[in-house]
Amino acid sequence: MSTILITGSSGFIGRALAQSLAKRHQVTCMSRKDPKLGLPWICGEFGSFEDLRQLNHYTIDATVHLAAVTGGCLERDGMLVNVEGTRCLMRYLIDRGCPKFVLASSIAAVGMQSQAFRPLHLPIPDEHPCLDRDGYGLSKYLMEEVTRYYHRQNPNLDVINLRLAAIVPDETPLTPEGLRPLGPWAAGSATLMLQADAIRAFELAVESAYQPRLRIMNAAGPRVWASVPTATLLRHWWGTDVDVSYYEQPGREFDGLYDVQRIKDELGFVAERIPV
Repeated sequence: MSTILITGSSGFIGRALAQSLAKRHQVTCMSRKDPKLGLPWICGEFGSFEDLRQLNHYTIDATVHLAAVTGGCLERDGMLVNVEGTRCLMRYLIDRGCPKFVLASSIAAVGMQSQAFRPLHLPIPDEHPCLDRDGYGLSKYLMEEVTRYYHRQNPNLDVINLRLAAIVPDETPLTPEGLRPLGPWAAGSATLMLQADAIRAFELAVESAYQPRLRIMNAAGPRVWASVPTATLLRHWWGTDVDVSYYEQPGREFDGLYDVQRIKDELGFVAERIPV
């Protein structure tokens, strides 16, 4: 049994993840609001060294960092919370000997929320560069860069950044759409994943065997959330600006926008509920 710190533990994913992991591990929660789970809870900001010092009497074996400002945030807030806040959290925990970090990055790190976004490769690879124009995606990409920086300093760290899909409640009645306008976050609307699958992805990551390395993985479904073939949808959005030939191969017609082979191979994760 290990001790796992979860930031953002009162949130949509954090609360459910804490409940699940607490069945097998010692879990300590950190959030501004009480998750009301009957678990040890640190009230505070993860980007405040003063608040983090409340953890001085804990031994943390692994950290799941979920707390963040999300899409649509101001550029300044994204930089202060997602980038500088993560730096503070990792600096404190590394100095106290925490060897493993699992962080919630986002598929938005590539910049897909802009109507001007065009991926350099399809399916979008795990480490596709940041082409963001609005600040949120950049803040998540720079958060990943903070983890790279600390891993260079401390090569014995096990760090997994999960580029998480757009997550919806399990009970949401979802019917895959057909062709839709190219608006902001269009690629996100075709890359939905249920809460239960997201929780399982984080569980597999934090419970995976310790490996002293840094990884970035797309955590998304294997199929596009659409009732039309992926190539048809992407041509509707992006015309001839991108090469959709991958999706014209037999058996690939409805594959997702993001490459999810690495998370399947290394963590055994495949989203269970997919469009039909």
